[in-house]
Amino acid sequence: MIKKLLIANRGEIVVRVMKTCRKLGIEVVAVYSEPDKNLSYLKHADEAYHIGPANPVKSYLNIDAILDAMKKSGADAVHPGYGFLSENSLFAHAVVSAGSTWVGPPPSVLAEIDSKCYCRRIATDSGVPVIPGTIEIIKGEGDIIRFASEHEYPVVLKLDKGGGGKGIEQIREDGQAKEAFERLSRIGLMAFGHPESYIEKLIAAPRHIEVQFLADRAGNCVCLGERECSIQRRYQKIIEESPSPVVTKEDREALFRHTANLVKAMGYQGAGTMEFLRSEDGSFYFMEVNARLQVEHPVSEFITGIDIVEKQLEISAGEELDIRQEDIRLEGYSIEARVYAEDPFSFCPSPGTISRLKIPEADGRRLRVDHALEEGCAVPPYYDPLLAKVISWGESRSEAIEHLRRALMGFLIEGIKTTIPANLLILDSREYRTGDLHTGFLDRLYSKATSEDGAITPLWPNM
Repeated sequence: MIKKLLIANRGEIVVRVMKTCRKLGIEVVAVYSEPDKNLSYLKHADEAYHIGPANPVKSYLNIDAILDAMKKSGADAVHPGYGFLSENSLFAHAVVSAGSTWVGPPPSVLAEIDSKCYCRRIATDSGVPVIPGTIEIIKGEGDIIRFASEHEYPVVLKLDKGGGGKGIEQIREDGQAKEAFERLSRIGLMAFGHPESYIEKLIAAPRHIEVQFLADRAGNCVCLGERECSIQRRYQKIIEESPSPVVTKEDREALFRHTANLVKAMGYQGAGTMEFLRSEDGSFYFMEVNARLQVEHPVSEFITGIDIVEKQLEISAGEELDIRQEDIRLEGYSIEARVYAEDPFSFCPSPGTISRLKIPEADGRRLRVDHALEEGCAVPPYYDPLLAKVISWGESRSEAIEHLRRALMGFLIEGIKTTIPANLLILDSREYRTGDLHTGFLDRLYSKATSEDGAITPLWPNM
């Protein structure tokens, strides 16, 4: 088993992974950039190493600096969390080459599945439905126009290697093709070092459904239910839940089969997520695989009772899964609301200093709050603005909604703006309460708050 784990990340995910390490008796090594040097969890780590200045390229994305901390500390494993280097095959390979354990899929698998076109080919060969589109990289606007002539506009141009909501362009006519292709190529090159893209047919008003899974080296795979992730802003999730209000028993069984087939074909090991889109006619299409721990993993933990981080660590240490699919019981309903340091209407970042802070008390079974906050702490502008995750559980979906709503109302965060009012607006809406969800949900909801002259009607719940 792992004895000393370096967590190559920052914020709430460090606290989350640290919690499981404490349970298992694993020593924790933390790393931090200059503006993060006073974060409270650093005092609770067994060791902490400074890895560079504020710029993430020189700190949390600096492979050499993190490897140096790993070697100095003697850490025998690295957990990458999410974001930053979590799906970087070069980093994973460097960790393994240095003699430590990588908590994630093998570097060779990471390198292959980094390409969405590769994954689309794997899915097609495995009999898993994919969104209609190209399987190969396109060469220019001519490919877009030819595809649209066969499938009709609108189409979606996506980066082959990318993520985090970046690199997605909707195209509605021939005249937009050249500019969209060139713009996306620039974004891909600047953000990910890869300009390549492919085309998909636009699925109107889809639901975003994903399956959490665990897979070991012996080829065993278990699915821990599905998550509904259709509430998004800028293609990034803001509220997630499990189970989905729309997924039937038959749907779930089919999604689990698709996931197991994809895991086997990819040679995947560890925890991961298969992401699907559900069209209005009820068809499911494979979209991509997320080869890491997801931000929203707590809702799956709540309804299954399984510590996903613990299973990650066991699998990476070479242990076989001690559970099978028939052992998994999905109990109740769980919902997660992400709290961002952002304006709740424009979703523009709101860095600053938290002058006053009150966080609702977790109760273990029905409410969980994952965070790394304290009064007086700084929220720097250099990193993802996620502050905290609030996760509720209830015997019914309506009960889980009420638990989450009361918890959000119990927050007090002064000195910066947060998305808590936006979360409450969503939870209080008739559409959310009835489960009428799709990826354009937030745009539709916010359109009700904007008058014809562009003025914003104050719709935020009283807090």
